[in-house]
Amino acid sequence: MLQLFFCLGFVIAVQLSQGTEVTVKDNNNNTCLYANLMVNFSVSYEVASNKSATVNFELPSEVTTNGSTCDNTSSTLKLNFGEGCSWSLNFTVNGKMYQADTITFTYNLSDANVFPNSVVNDTTTVTVKPQITDVGVDTCYSCNSKETLEADGVNQTLWKVLIQAFVRNNSISENITYCAADIPTTPVAPTTNPTTPSPVTNSSTALPPTTTPTPTLPTPTAGKYSIKSDENSTACLMANFGLRIKVKTDEMNFEPNGTTVSGSCGVNTSQLVLTSSSMTIALTFANDTKKFHLHALNITGKTSSGVEFSEVNTNLSLWEATVGSSYMCNKEQNYTITSQLTLYTFDLQVQPFGVTKSSFSTAHECSLDDTNILIPIIVGAALAGLILIVVIAYVIGRRKTYVGYQTL
Repeated sequence: MLQLFFCLGFVIAVQLSQGTEVTVKDNNNNTCLYANLMVNFSVSYEVASNKSATVNFELPSEVTTNGSTCDNTSSTLKLNFGEGCSWSLNFTVNGKMYQADTITFTYNLSDANVFPNSVVNDTTTVTVKPQITDVGVDTCYSCNSKETLEADGVNQTLWKVLIQAFVRNNSISENITYCAADIPTTPVAPTTNPTTPSPVTNSSTALPPTTTPTPTLPTPTAGKYSIKSDENSTACLMANFGLRIKVKTDEMNFEPNGTTVSGSCGVNTSQLVLTSSSMTIALTFANDTKKFHLHALNITGKTSSGVEFSEVNTNLSLWEATVGSSYMCNKEQNYTITSQLTLYTFDLQVQPFGVTKSSFSTAHECSLDDTNILIPIIVGAALAGLILIVVIAYVIGRRKTYVGYQTL
């Protein structure tokens, strides 16, 4: 009889703008579980010569739900994708509430397309506990804010989540339980002593409200980073820059002192991973045989106010230069990486491919730096034009004088 409650082999999965939407049904074609969510993965793994690499990818649109189950007291959403990868979320009922107990992520290191040059060919599983609790049985759980879960070299970032683990009457509930991060905090008005009269001000001469100026950050310290293909070789990737990170309205400088540097060099892809006490930055460069560019950027960490964040963009085309040269921009540049993240660079020079003798090759300078060269050229051209005008005026004056003498 229990088998009647299990969800077997029926799934609808489509990629919408807001995420991967999945509806699981039972043998009676009744909806027993619904989910619409987005998940980003960042996985560090071992490559040759005792080095590590980090790859970033998203939960794809092509998923199946083989292994998903749901009954009256527990449910499991299992999403299968790729070559031996799966992501599952387990729910249990506690009275009139339900919660998510564990997230289990399984990935296959033998898939060379996702994990190139991996020295391990095993299937690895990590388990974490999400913050999904106290959800009403006849209620959807909603969380647009990002939640990053870390375990064993794997970062999983969930956002735009809408889940109902126990669907009743074949209908998705309109009742919503929001996560704490989505609930705005209401400021508490300061209490006043009722025996102390409030000061009276003349409305016509009221002073304007005072504001505390936002402190200006100093120019970030430029760090020098490099990756070697092995311990005895020269550098195969070099990068010098100062970084400032802006998450929403919170700005912070990246501190190179004490930063751990890792990454990998490849024919088509190279990666630089910087890990400080407050954040991890993964920069992935792509090579199309003629030019290279910054292809992906993944930053996770905590802001200066202690708020956790995780932002990723895997479709960038920044810092482009010819393979065998470097890209350089000494001036401050800023890039909108995501709607929440802005990256500022200072004294930037990078070369992820074709490094020789651990030195930067000829640099392709950014347009901001090119203006420094144009200014003296323009000034010189102006001076040359002025001199030419003076010479022409002098020649014309001499000719008039000469004609006057002939008339006499």
